[in-house]
Order: sequence, then C-alpha cells, then structure tokens
Amino acid sequence: MAYTRAKIADLVDGKIDHDTLHQMLSTPKDPERFATYIEILQDRVPWDDRIVLPLGPKLYIVQLKTSKQWMIRCECGHDFCGWRENWKLHARIHVRDTPEKLEQIYPRLMAPTSTWQVLREYYCPECGTLHDVEAPTPWYPVIRDFEPDIDTFYKDWLGLQVPERAEAA
Repeated sequence: MAYTRAKIADLVDGKIDHDTLHQMLSTPKDPERFATYIEILQDRVPWDDRIVLPLGPKLYIVQLKTSKQWMIRCECGHDFCGWRENWKLHARIHVRDTPEKLEQIYPRLMAPTSTWQVLREYYCPECGTLHDVEAPTPWYPVIRDFEPDIDTFYKDWLGLQVPERAEAA
C-alpha cells in the first residue's frame, strides 16, 4: 500500500493516528516511501546539499554539492564531521555528573548516583539543538551509536543507486 506525501509528512510530524501508524509499521513498505520521506525532509531544511540518510530528527548524513563528500549535518546547517566519524566528539557536551545537576531533571532521591551513572547531553554548537543523551558510567568513553551500511541499504534494501561520495582527504 502506497501512502500519500501528506500522510508521510504527518508521520514525520508525529501527527498520525495510532491505527495508521501501526499499519505503516507492520506492513511491507511501498517502494517510493523512502524517496518521499527524503523529499519531505529536504524541503524542510535551509540548505541544498542532498540528504543521504537521516540519523535523527534533526541530524543527517548529507552529500556536499561541491565536493560530493558526505558529512554529518544538523538541520541548521552546522557540519559536525565526516560521516564515518563520531559526530558526538564534535558536539557541545553537557555532563550531568553531580547530584545537583541530576536533580535538575530527576525528582529528589530518584536521580542516579553520580559516581555510578552520569548523563551526557550532546548539542549542536551552532543552534543548540539537543541531538542525543547517553547514560553511561562516568568513566565510559563517548558512545558511537552506529555506522550505517549505506551501500547495502540503498542497493539491497531500497534497490536504488548509492549517491556518489568522495572520501575526505
């Protein structure tokens, strides 16, 4: 079943009813859905570089028009780094590592013990969008969420040609 552009836009905006959402998630995807989804996202960003893959609600892997390099970019246009790097290492990081900082978001006596767990918040240095939150032990290194296999996703899952890319120098 193919969904209209308006229905997919409602999905992106979180305005879709529960029954339709369940149906969209549990049935095979129509072949055009990913392309329509990318078009909707592309229309909403203030830049022209091509979105290759969304990584989060306002975070994307994009193909630069001028060089064909793939970068990780915030919706505001801030480029974090090359797509194979951990973008979190280029973000503004706020660490909640004291009882006082943790109690800003948790009710008193319900916060984790800061010697056992901290919260790391990753923000865009340009627009301040919160892109991710981790809850590791204090000594644990920055977590890399995943490195997508874009070639396999495009070729084998979507049946599409992989967007051209130039590797960083």
